[in-house]
Amino acid sequence: MTHNETKARVPKRIPFRMHPRVFAALGADLVTNDVVAVIELVKNSYDAFAKKAWVRFGEDPNAGRYLEVEDNGQGMDRATIEDVWCVVATPYRLQNPTVSEGKKIRRVAGEKGLGRLAVARLGDRLDMLTQASEGTCWHVTVDWSDLADAGAMESCFVECTEYEGESPFVSTGTRVRVYGLKSDWDEGQVADLEENLSRLVPPFAHVQDFSVFLREPGDKQVEEEAKVQSPEFLSRPKYSMTGHVDADGNICALYKYSPIRDGQPRRKSVSFKWSQLWSGIQDPRLKDSLSDNRAGCGPFEVEIRVWDIGGDDTDEIAERFDIEKNQVRKAIRAHKGISVYRDGILVLPKSEGSRDWLGLDLRRVSKLTRLSTSQIVGYVSITADNNPGIRDTSDREGFRSTSEVAAFEELLKALIGAIESERNQDRQLPGGEKPIRELLGGVSGEDLVVETSEVAAEGGSAQDLVPIVAEHREQLEQARKAIETRFTYYSRLATVGAIAQMLVHEIRNRTTSFGSFVRLVKERVIPVMNGQISSKAAIAGDSVACLERLADTFAPLASRNFRRRRRDSLLEERIRTCLALTEGEIKRKAITISYPESTETRVAVDPGELDTVLLNLINNATYWLDQAPKEKRLEFRLSRIMDGKRVRVFVHDSGPGVRKEDSERIFWPGVTGKPSGIGMGLTVASELVAEYGGKMGLRQPGTLGGASFYFDLPVKR
Repeated sequence: MTHNETKARVPKRIPFRMHPRVFAALGADLVTNDVVAVIELVKNSYDAFAKKAWVRFGEDPNAGRYLEVEDNGQGMDRATIEDVWCVVATPYRLQNPTVSEGKKIRRVAGEKGLGRLAVARLGDRLDMLTQASEGTCWHVTVDWSDLADAGAMESCFVECTEYEGESPFVSTGTRVRVYGLKSDWDEGQVADLEENLSRLVPPFAHVQDFSVFLREPGDKQVEEEAKVQSPEFLSRPKYSMTGHVDADGNICALYKYSPIRDGQPRRKSVSFKWSQLWSGIQDPRLKDSLSDNRAGCGPFEVEIRVWDIGGDDTDEIAERFDIEKNQVRKAIRAHKGISVYRDGILVLPKSEGSRDWLGLDLRRVSKLTRLSTSQIVGYVSITADNNPGIRDTSDREGFRSTSEVAAFEELLKALIGAIESERNQDRQLPGGEKPIRELLGGVSGEDLVVETSEVAAEGGSAQDLVPIVAEHREQLEQARKAIETRFTYYSRLATVGAIAQMLVHEIRNRTTSFGSFVRLVKERVIPVMNGQISSKAAIAGDSVACLERLADTFAPLASRNFRRRRRDSLLEERIRTCLALTEGEIKRKAITISYPESTETRVAVDPGELDTVLLNLINNATYWLDQAPKEKRLEFRLSRIMDGKRVRVFVHDSGPGVRKEDSERIFWPGVTGKPSGIGMGLTVASELVAEYGGKMGLRQPGTLGGASFYFDLPVKR
């Protein structure tokens, strides 16, 4: 036979083959742990339109320990077992995304056709009884170990026969029993299972048509097992945020503060436009992947509930709801984090390891007033129809990395940031936040010396001094606590830190021009030479010059030798420079700017510190002007006061303005209305003004219908 004849006989196509070990491999790799595997089986019950599902641990005298999941769902007939259940990765659920019973319709939770492999994760052998409405109870058995030892898929079979015993079902249902368990299912693992089963359906949604029951190992109870459910206090949080995100990514929510014992309840409407969130994203790669006018992830509903979990807080909850104190943190821990439900059934997280899938705990390191997962119980409702781009990974422990998921996460972080800001306000000490100098004044003993001296001069006894000393001790303790709270902010977010953040923000924005120029060179220089290159180069050059001016302005503040009032500033020039730094945002939002250009007012204020004040006010205005119901305007006005010794600067905008009840709070540290804000901008700005003998305030109502801030500075003599 010639070489060419041999070559002609070699087939062009080689078929894929699959070794039977794939069952065990997929079960172990696609289902990350045993708790998730059990949840997958319970979700199968939900997809079968079951009203109830029972999870039981037991022991058979002949076959040993087992775990079973039984339901009263629709069950399967012989054809369904053969054509659907026995087909791994079947597209059946994709083609049939809903199940119905009478007039009721339920959207199924599974669609990958891999859930049955959860059994291979849990144990060596499967024993399943299932009965559909046609009346025959079918007995299905699978030995996963035998399948793995088989040489080819052609020799792998499922045993399916009519069940000879008495059917355990009243009419329809399925019972999956797993033998040869691979896990010991100790007390901790069972507790973890119970916690996660309690989260399978939304804890805040009043789901009436699906319940889960659990019988633990060693429990001899024959009657209906204990229902897995959440304690009452989880429905009565101290802080909550309930809202809706529309198809474009715009947020509309309601914040509620409901004190458990003492305090005044408060409500506040919260809203953000997607464009505002997009403009606050610092990561340029993430920003480039998202559209500035539409989130793209689809609409969804959200409810976030928050508790304080200190010792006094848990005492308060335990007393109010008549439960053991140690059950408070345990219940919150069982539901902690943000849980996502698709069409009413849990999507994420499935296990303890993925509770912080949003990265809240890592984010909290940078700011102590941020919430951790251990304080939050969140419920997010999405649907397969409205949110097709939010897809979970095959291992059920995360979402796929897509632009839709990235936008979804940014929206959730914005909502969490909003509830953090409002919560910070409601946790402030009665009487509001005092200026730092007044706090330090509370530490002084001068008043105590004066009062005790007066008592002594009047012939008073030592006993007469006790109430005076006690009163000062109480004031000292309050001042100490307040200073500790403020020190947390200032140790992490001092003035230099705020300036550094602005520098990073501006540098990232400006380097976008560099990237654009480089891409243009790569795409256009070699193919053709044209005038666009020189224009892009000019833009890049302007960006470099802008960064250099910014660095020159703030460089003295970074020096150890920096002393206030060594340099002065031309006020109109600094306004013009700061507006130039935010030119991109101003143009993008089509904001009309007005400021005095024909005057020159020299003030005895360092340019870097003055720019910090101005940039804070400009950035706030441009951010909130995105919600302006009419023309977007930003206006600066100057007026001399105190016989010309000082100048008052007004910054007016036509945005939504500041709520009257928030007029004082907005200057407190940690209080912010921005989802990505740190709540220190106005605090730093107002204290810088105070260092020059001035005061920053808010005029209500605003001159242009929005916010009107003012501050005064010393004129250079």
